Amino acid sequence: MRSRVESLLGADNFARILGIELVDTTPDEITVAMEVAEDHLNFLVVGHGGAVFSLADCAFSLASNAAGDRAVAIDAHLVLTAAARVGDQLEARVREVSRGRTLGAYRVDVTRPDGRAVALFTGMVHITPSEDPRGA
Repeated sequence: MRSRVESLLGADNFARILGIELVDTTPDEITVAMEVAEDHLNFLVVGHGGAVFSLADCAFSLASNAAGDRAVAIDAHLVLTAAARVGDQLEARVREVSRGRTLGAYRVDVTRPDGRAVALFTGMVHITPSEDPRGA
């Protein structure tokens, strides 16, 4: 599974631009991380919700596509619970909640280095047979 996830992340240009990196994969969980940089801040000088959403969405996308079938998001929800600051190494841990033939549900927890939850993300994907043009 790790090589599949590495391949998917390596093909994600937006994740590269944001500085998202793979931390760990287990049979039950994938963890990615991103250091909050000046470019990730909003006008209140805290981590932009869009940057936090993008980190969680990246984890969600990797987990839902790790099995090989094509999974595309059809719903996503984010609750922001704490601010992130420049230099924070945010981690997003994703777990599959349920997966059927055509639908999958996922939960992503985004945390700061002090362990505090920054965001809770849930997402649903529609699953179709693999049509991966990259052959991953």
